[in-house]
Amino acid sequence: MKDLLVKDWMTSKVITVDIHTALPDAHKLMRSHKIRRLPVLDGDTVVGIVTRSDIREASPSDATSLSVWELHYLLSKLTMGEIMTAKPVVILPTATIKDAARLMYSHKIGGLPVVDSDGQLQGIITESDIFRILITLFDQLEQSGAASTL
Repeated sequence: MKDLLVKDWMTSKVITVDIHTALPDAHKLMRSHKIRRLPVLDGDTVVGIVTRSDIREASPSDATSLSVWELHYLLSKLTMGEIMTAKPVVILPTATIKDAARLMYSHKIGGLPVVDSDGQLQGIITESDIFRILITLFDQLEQSGAASTL
């Protein structure tokens, strides 16, 4: 089996936000596209990542004494640059899927922005892509009759 490369399995049309995007806008983007993470860009360079959990943690608890209007106002002022995980773990498109899976596992994260040597976003590889690869490999094994040995 040839090396499986990140560039062959990543999502290349990535939905992103910039560091000035307001929290409600990012949350709406995630919901409408049914995604769990957004690379954060400053210009064309990846500077962070925001996950659905980051958005949830930045939202106020139900125990707050602020009014609904005060909450909405405060949330509208919160930007991705303030809540993102800065300097996210990234990977090159020429890295292997094994390297990507190992990085995600060791850092306990569900996705990696794929960047070139200048830090420019090329795509994203996520746990869903890894599962897709596993399914493809298992299907190939079943077709070849080798799956009975697993």
